[in-house]
Parts: sequence; structure tokens; C-alpha cells
Amino acid sequence: MPSPLLRRLLSMLCALQLSLVASTSAAESGAESGAESGPAYGVARPEVARFVARMVAEHDFDPDALDALFAEATRKEPILEAIARPAERRLTWAEYRRIFLTQERIEQGLDFWRIHEDSFARAERVFGVDAAYVVAILGVETRFGRNRGTWRVLDALATLAFDYPPRAAFFGSELEQFLLLAREEGLDPRVPLGSYAGAMGYGQFIPSSYRAYAVDFDGDGLRDIRDNPVDAIGSVANYLARHGWRLGAPVARAVPEPPAAAKAAVATDLELRLTIAELRALGVEGLGDLPDADRATLIEFEGEAGPEYYVGMHDLSVITRYNRSHLYAMAVRDLALAVADARAARQG
Repeated sequence: MPSPLLRRLLSMLCALQLSLVASTSAAESGAESGAESGPAYGVARPEVARFVARMVAEHDFDPDALDALFAEATRKEPILEAIARPAERRLTWAEYRRIFLTQERIEQGLDFWRIHEDSFARAERVFGVDAAYVVAILGVETRFGRNRGTWRVLDALATLAFDYPPRAAFFGSELEQFLLLAREEGLDPRVPLGSYAGAMGYGQFIPSSYRAYAVDFDGDGLRDIRDNPVDAIGSVANYLARHGWRLGAPVARAVPEPPAAAKAAVATDLELRLTIAELRALGVEGLGDLPDADRATLIEFEGEAGPEYYVGMHDLSVITRYNRSHLYAMAVRDLALAVADARAARQG
């Protein structure tokens, strides 16, 4: 006689087959499908049934509990509209920098660093990551916890996993990671809030990053980057450390406009494709005492008064592992320097 779990799986597969037949008939008759009109998910949706069956088979989840959970998960049209809406245009460096390098954000960074000074110092010591860069990432991501997101993570990830085909595989994987995270951390998966893409907490970790890099930095037995700034500080530092951060190393350096031969080597991706010695040979000036053997990239941005050029180095590349953008990495770099300079001035 089949076990209860096997009977349950067979029942789900039968429901899946019936749902597929119904979906095909509806499509042929021109009727709207439940995926287009229904606000809630459930195993009547083929994609949800397959996902639940896999979570039961691969991770030993309770199928009834998942059925109940997805019956409460709702499709969020604004999320689909936001992720599908093309950007009007790509921001220039001058525009991007103005968003994040404001006096208000610098002051907020100073206050946040002061309040959590011991935690930042300990993170720098334990993980070997410059405190100013942890401050800056928290400032760029959420204004030091002020903007952590208002979407229920369950709804956001279900919407994108089941109703956004271009990235369904990615968000389906993140939904899987989210449910595993909730089980590991003792969280009710209905509760966490985050961005419309399912990123959570002060540092906006997606579930896979949360599971891989979040740390219990205050020793209370929980890895709470959603509401605990101390854990968030340690977790961002750990993320950078695990991707190879070099304490005290230069991140990027502004250089004069290079000759045409060097401009031909301006970065078109995020890789460090040249050495400092090769950049010198191309005529790039302003490199000072940077070691010839270090790998680097030449970046061109549209600044306030025209093109600006920077040489990005290893730690800039590490920041791009957090967010895959030179604009983002340079905004973090400039905010880190601005907050550190303001802190030094305040301390006299």
C-alpha cells in the first residue's frame, strides 16, 4: 500500500494533469486563465503544483503546509508592472551620484556609524573589511534601514516565479531558498517584508545570499538582518570578505583624460582585464605608486562637466559582486570616502 506521502504526491500529480487540461481548453476557447485574473496562488496552478511537489520530494516539506501557504500568497500586479517597465534611459554618473551623495545621507551615515561604532570596529577586525564601506553599502541600499521594503517577500517571489517568465527560473530558485531560510531560521514565511524582488533587510540580501552570508553578529542565536542592525553590519562585512575584500587597499582612482589608445581599452564589462603596468604603457597617468602587477579596469563616466575617467581596482570589483554595476560600486566608494572624511573632521 502506498505511503501517505506517496499518496499525497500522486494526488498532486493528478491535480496537475487536470489543471493542464483545463488550462489548454481555456486557452483554445479564448478564456482568461486563472494566472491572469486570480489574485491567489495554489496547487491548481501547474507551476505551483510542480514547485510544491519538488519542495516535498527534495527538501521534505509538508505538502499540506505548502498548500495552505500558497493559498495565501497573492499575485501582485504592481510588481509585474515595475519589473517589466523599461527604464526611460540609463542615468549618467553625474545623475546617479547626486542621488546617493547627499549631505543628508552623509549625516545619516555619521549618526549610524556613531551609534554602532563598536559593531563596525569589530566587523573590521573580524572580517578585514573597511568599516566605511560597510557603512556606505547600508546607506546606498536602504538609507541605513529606513527603506527596507514593504512587499511581503512570499508574494513578491511567488509573483515573479510563477508569472514572470523571463526570470522565472531565477525567482523560483530564490523562492525555494526563501522557504528553506524560513525553516532554518524559524520564521513564518508570511511575515518578512522586502523589496519587490524579494531582497530583505538593511543590506537587501536576496534569500540565497541571506542563507550563504548572513551571520549572527550579536550572539543571540539568530541571523536577523531584517531588524537587527548589528547582524546586518556583520553580514555585509562577511559578504565582502567572502568575495575577497582587501583591507585598506585603494578601491578606485580618478585619472586625467587618457590618450586615444587607452580610451580603446575602456571597460565594457565588470572584469579587471588589464594590469596597472599595461595601463601605464597605454599612457594612463595619475596612477602614482599603484603596484604594476595589480589588475585593474579603466572606466569612463559622463560627469557634471563631461567625461570622467577612473581606474578601478580589486575592491571595486568586489563591490560589483554585491550589485553588478560600476555606477553602484563608485557610488558606494564615494559615499564611503565622504562619510569617512566627515567623521575624521568631526573627531578633529
